[in-house]
Order: sequence, then structure tokens, then C-alpha cells
Amino acid sequence: MKVIVIGGGPAGMIAAITASKNGNEVTLLEKMRSVGRKLSITGKGRCNITNAININEFMNNIPGNPKFLYSAFNEFNNEETIKFFNSIGVKTKVERGDRIFPESDNALEVVDKLKKEMDKCKVKVVVNCKVNEIVTENGKVKGVMADKFYEADKIILATGGKSYSTTGSTGDGYNLAKSLGHTITDLMPSLVPIETYESKELQGLSLKNVKISIKDNGKEIYDDFGEMLFTHFGVSGPIILSASSHILHIKNVIQKMKDKNIKLYIDLKPALSEEKLEQRLIRDFEKNSRKQFKNCLDDLLPNKMIPYIVKLSNINPQKQIDQITKAERKTLVNLLKNLEFTLKNFRPIEEAIITSGGVNIKEINSKTMESKLVKGLYFAGEIIDVDAYTGGFNLQIAWSTGYVARNK
Repeated sequence: MKVIVIGGGPAGMIAAITASKNGNEVTLLEKMRSVGRKLSITGKGRCNITNAININEFMNNIPGNPKFLYSAFNEFNNEETIKFFNSIGVKTKVERGDRIFPESDNALEVVDKLKKEMDKCKVKVVVNCKVNEIVTENGKVKGVMADKFYEADKIILATGGKSYSTTGSTGDGYNLAKSLGHTITDLMPSLVPIETYESKELQGLSLKNVKISIKDNGKEIYDDFGEMLFTHFGVSGPIILSASSHILHIKNVIQKMKDKNIKLYIDLKPALSEEKLEQRLIRDFEKNSRKQFKNCLDDLLPNKMIPYIVKLSNINPQKQIDQITKAERKTLVNLLKNLEFTLKNFRPIEEAIITSGGVNIKEINSKTMESKLVKGLYFAGEIIDVDAYTGGFNLQIAWSTGYVARNK
């Protein structure tokens, strides 16, 4: 059979390899000048291939339609992904959070090995080739119109989302799917920095080993522990990106942000209870009893954060340490354990790592990734309405759906 794969990202490449291994004549069409553009920059250029946690735990890391992925994960899970990459020459290692990376720490190696495997499987790769139309007849695919007509018995649409548009993810696939009658759910930025109403003074500050809690009208809806950073617009970093992926699935979240109902709380000292933190402050204050308040937090906080905390505490910066009251000390403890920011908005989808939303899962057979509307049309990867947290989970979705969208 003739198989056309549209899109040379991770889902498209593994779909092409698998379809070829199953005896099909495969052509991959990529509109950019090379395949794997977005893959080459993932994981800060290191490529977080997948995650080593039990595949059942994956569902806890996929806020966007996890049940749809059960069949795909059962057929091609994270262990099989690691075996596959080892088999094509990519040695892997496990890092903190069970994240799997290539031993080389080089995403370009992953792209290169996938390209070589496609070549070995005799996949014909055509670059600088934008697909303008998927041609159908009597509810079945016939081929695609690009620089010319490419005949096909089956087509795998793996064009990615709308994030990182410079890598080729410009949402073309949504239009192609829509033209064939598919529904596209609301597209939202996921794994994206978040704007806040405060914190501009902290721009450039990076925090490690902090705990965050996000509350909707006072009710906790998300918590995490790890690294984050402050930017000119708000907050970013690993735990913030994962938080964005979770909270975008809250009903009316944009309006709730506009109403200033979504709050971020940072525990700067999660290893210490409030009681132990107060004892620590008492010791520090005794050691620096003759100093002014503004000069006594160096052992406790990064320098850039000290003026911000001093201002929020409402304690006179010039006040001598031995003059600080018990009530003021308790206020400071509460501040360090519950530093509050009001979330304003998500950054634009162009700045997001992935896109939430896409082709409606109700219109896709979860066992085969075939369209329920058009015979011979398959979907793989980010174009589908599924999304996950950081940690290799989104790439595993690409590998699994790309593998399942094969053609025996």
C-alpha cells in the first residue's frame, strides 16, 4: 500500500518507520527544509525522550484526555520506546524525575538516528513540501495535493500543533482536518510561562527546591516541587510550565484570571515547618541583633529577593533586629511559606512548548488512530486533543500514537 505521512516531527517519523516495516511504500512530506526541527530543540536541546515511570502512572501526568491513550500505550509504551531508540543507536540514561535522555545529551543525535532509520527503511522524505489539500473520494482518501499530486491508500496526519511556529508547527494540520469535516477543539497554549500582576522586581531570579500551590478562589487545584524562575512578565520554569498544563483545563480559567481569582503561592522553605522556620529566624536574629532588618536576611534568601520580602513584610527596613516583635516575626514566617502572586494570563501560544486542544478524540478510533469520518486517514501526535506535563510525557504520546497509526 502507498502511505503518505504529512509532517516530519517525532510522531511522523516513527509512523513512517513503522509503516515501512509493515511492508508499505512510504513517503513523508515535510514543509520545512529538514525533518525534526522542533524535536532538535526539545529538553533545552537535550531531548527528554520519555519517562521511566510505570506506564499506568503516565495517566496522572496527562491532564488532557488520558483515557484516549490507553490502547496506544498498551501497544507501544515507554519501555518499548527505550528499546527502539537503543536499537537504532541512541543510548539512554535516567535522570531526576525518571526522565529519559540520550547519553549524549544531544537532541540532534535523536533526530539524526531517526533520519538514518527512515533511510534504512526506504522511507522517501520530501522536504520543502507543503500539503495544500487531502483529496478524498466517496469518504476515502485518494492522495494529497502539494507541489504535485501524491497518490495514497492511507494518510497519516502528524503536523503538530501551533506552538513553536518557527519550527513549522503553524496549525496547518488543523485546517486540513477541518476541511474533511473534523472538529477542532479550542486551541490553548500548554507548558507555557504565566503572566502575573506582580513580581517584575524579581525578573531574572531563579529558585530551586521550592514548593508551589495554585488556588482557585482559595481552593487548592495544583501543587508541585522543584525549580522556577521570574521573568519580566511573570513566572516560568519547569514547575510553572507543568502547572500551566494543569490549570488550562479548569473551566473558565481565563475569566477567573481576569477576575484575579487564581493565585500562586510559593513556599520558599518547604523543608521547614512554620515552627522550625520561626526557630531558624530567632537564631538568625540573635546572631544579627544589632543589624537593621534589611541587612539580616542574607543567610535565608537570595539577594534579589530580600528587598521584595522586606517591602511585603511591612516591617521598617531600618528597624533594628532586636526590636522586631513576635507578631512581625510570625508575619515574616507566613510570607516566606506563602509568598502570593496573582496569575494574569498564559503567554501566547507561540511561546508554548505544546498546544492543548486539536482534533476531537471522539472522531478518532483510539485503537488505530484512524478517522471515524474519512477512511484511510490517521492522526498522530500533537494534532490530536491530548496533552501532558513536562518530563517526557508529550514525546511518549507522539511515539505511541505514531506507532499505532501504522498500516499493516
